[in-house]
Amino acid sequence: MSGAVISSTRIAAAHDGAAELVVTLRHTNGACSDVTLDEAAVAALFDACRVTTPDALTGHGWEKVRDALTVSWNRFAHLKTN
Repeated sequence: MSGAVISSTRIAAAHDGAAELVVTLRHTNGACSDVTLDEAAVAALFDACRVTTPDALTGHGWEKVRDALTVSWNRFAHLKTN
């Protein structure tokens, strides 16, 4: 697999007090970046990776994180913005 992979995860508190999952991606050049996922994105990521715990996400590709964020974002697609 090429590209970034999940190297670690941790639980964090969101501004509203809800739990979020912070996923650390390790890129092919060794750099790391953090991505924060809300509950909808976490559910989509767990489903896509076929896992039930955050630790089991390690090694999965960044594409699954991207797709989970898309699922989370699209849940608001029916709402109109003015």
